[in-house]
Amino acid sequence: MDGVLKSWAVPKGPSTDPSEKRLAVPTEDHPLEYADFEGVIPEGEYGAGTVLVWDTGPYRNLRAEKQGDDVASMEESLEQGKLEIWLEGEKLRGGYALVRTGKGKDARWLLIKMRNEGAHARRNPTSTEPKSVLTGRTLEEIAQQEGKER
Repeated sequence: MDGVLKSWAVPKGPSTDPSEKRLAVPTEDHPLEYADFEGVIPEGEYGAGTVLVWDTGPYRNLRAEKQGDDVASMEESLEQGKLEIWLEGEKLRGGYALVRTGKGKDARWLLIKMRNEGAHARRNPTSTEPKSVLTGRTLEEIAQQEGKER
């Protein structure tokens, strides 16, 4: 959006169960070149820790495809605090909503799986599919390999 990667950290990982709402914490925007970054960000720097690309794929703005009063661009959706997207990832597929609750300092975001393709109450993709879609490495393997290179 606007030439950057808009990002949210989802501490418990995304759910495929529409009855679960997951906290999604906005992070700073990232340059598009960071889309395939894997490695260790040193302590003291923003976003410190091990980074892997857990999933990748295109998305569609579902609100742009609607009729009536709910039609909105991604920028408008972000401003309104209601993004509805269709993911075509290697691990996550189907509709998801990012919804802002509250305003100002009390604002929180929730990631919610919509009831459609890809919905599955028992699937836990973050624990059953923990490896990078780019390199097949785990967080631990990335941390270990990066440590040896330093």
